[in-house]
Formats: sequence, structure tokens, C-alpha cells
Amino acid sequence: MNSIEPVRYKVAEAARLAGVSASTLRLWESQGLVIPGRSETGHRQYSADDVARLKRIAWFRAERGLNPAAIREALESEDTTTQTAENGEQAGTSDIGRRLRALRHAAGKTLEQVAVDLGMTSSTLSTLERTSQGVSFKTLHDLADYYGTTVSRLSGEEREHVPALIRSGEWRAWPETTPGVTVQLLAEGRTMMDCHRFVLAPGAASEGAYRHDGEEFIHVLAGRLELVLDSDQFFDLSPGDSLYFESRRYHSWRNRHDGETILLWINTPPTF
Repeated sequence: MNSIEPVRYKVAEAARLAGVSASTLRLWESQGLVIPGRSETGHRQYSADDVARLKRIAWFRAERGLNPAAIREALESEDTTTQTAENGEQAGTSDIGRRLRALRHAAGKTLEQVAVDLGMTSSTLSTLERTSQGVSFKTLHDLADYYGTTVSRLSGEEREHVPALIRSGEWRAWPETTPGVTVQLLAEGRTMMDCHRFVLAPGAASEGAYRHDGEEFIHVLAGRLELVLDSDQFFDLSPGDSLYFESRRYHSWRNRHDGETILLWINTPPTF
């Protein structure tokens, strides 16, 4: 039996269904109000859900006279209500995005303000808040630092009543915000160390340098890692190699192996 392919609309078709012009759709995309998919040739493709969102945007603009920032806030409120009504497993996939949105609201910031402050696009930030995906490791760290928290806390690491013993292969993992980067917890709770097992797919990288307080220790279990300190010190680490450095030094990294690279990575105090 052949599966039914979901309906996809081109720009002109989606604009006609939403009752606006194609140029308006492109404007809304630049404002982060809707992010359509792309075909293999790079053309915009709008799903049925996208078209429904476009109609809501048009209604908020025409009937309520809301500006883009206010429309986005209204849509986010609707998204949160919908996610709450869905099952817990599905809602849990966007925990980081919801936490970031809550921190932004608490700070009284719009998407545009945060995006400008961090040198990123509002559409990228909007996608992250809605899906918890689509940003580099560096960007996630910069956001955590911007809001006065840590990536570990954003990822829900500080839970109460956690086990002292974690068996091999039973590690709980962070939500995967960065493609190719899996972070597994080797110790949980309010500890004095962040103890993680990083699994990096081929080509996975931090995509930029970041820094924070504390000290950190890396031990390579498998694969090959390139780590750069202060933009001019290069370390090529192979299985069995270890590196200890001050976290306040700018550091970036990438998997140099054609397979997975697996690391033991410890930060102290838990400022990562």
C-alpha cells in the first residue's frame, strides 16, 4: 500500500489560501512568524499547518491590528496551550525551547531584541523556542549566558531525587538541540561537577568558540577530537588522550573522525 504524501503548497498557492500576497509571506518569514520547509531544489514549501498559521497571522493583523512582535507572542501562547494538551512525551521534546521563551518573557524582551543582542536572526530564535532544535552548541551556550543560566540547567539536568548509581547504557540524554551532538548524563542532581558523555557524529562541531567560569577535563574514549583554545592553540586528541583547561579560555571543538567520537567531559563547578 502506498503512503499518502502530505500536501505541500508553493508560495503563490499558500498566499492565495491565506488571502495575502506572496511578498507578504516572504516578509512574515523574515520576521520569524512562519518558517516554511524547502524542496530539494530550495523552493519554499508550505504545509497545511503552515497555511493554518498564515491564516491566524492574517487574522491577528487585520482584526486586531497587532504588530509582528505582538502576533508572535499571541501565536506562542497558542502553541504553548496546544503543547500542554498533547501527551507528555511529545511535549517533553521542546522543554529547552519553553524554558528559553519563559526566560525571555521574564526579561521583558522580544525575539527581535534578543536576536540583535546575540547577533542571530529572529527566525532562528523563534524556531529554537518552538522546537528546541536548529542551533549550534555555541549559540545555545550564548543564550544560556545571556539569561544568566547554564546549558545544563536549560537541559533539565538539575532534578531532585536522582539515583547515585547510573548503569552503563542507562544514561539520560539532553534534548538534541544541535544536529550530531548527543550529551548523556553520567551524574545527575545538584552536584559540584557536570559529568557528561558526549557522542559526536562525523563533522559535528561547536560552530564557534565560547567560554564560562570553572575548569574542565576531557578524556577521549573513541574517535578523534580537535579542540582549539584562544583561537591559536590546537589540540588533536585521540583515544586515551586527556586535556585539562580553564573554562574561561575561549574553546571550540569538532569531530575529526570519519565515525563517532565519544568523550568523557567534566566541568567544575557546574557552569556549563
